[in-house]
Amino acid sequence: MAFSADELTEQLIKLECRSNFKIKNIAEYMLANSKEAFYTHAETGKGKIVIRPAFEVFSDDFTDIDGVVRTQGYFHSSEMTRFPTRIYKSAQPIHYGVAFKISSEQAAKEFIAKLTMIIGG
Repeated sequence: MAFSADELTEQLIKLECRSNFKIKNIAEYMLANSKEAFYTHAETGKGKIVIRPAFEVFSDDFTDIDGVVRTQGYFHSSEMTRFPTRIYKSAQPIHYGVAFKISSEQAAKEFIAKLTMIIGG
């Protein structure tokens, strides 16, 4: 059975990630004991974690985790206000990040652990 967006949300709460808001299908979280924001995106019941584009250099580290797949290109959303902007399909800049599909509870745990380790240096 596929790992749903709701299951991803439950797992993030178990990992003590703080939820700041949810607008439509985008939710903002902060890592436990950190001010590092990331977002989740729910699409057709499946969940993605979106991180700042500065972490793109660590994409291979994240995709080495079983059950984590990077989506092609960047993910754009005006709700991701803590992320940088760029011009994309419009004259107005839009916020963007690097998205990863998460397909299991273990993948979510390992992804958050890896992101926490990267943030911690």
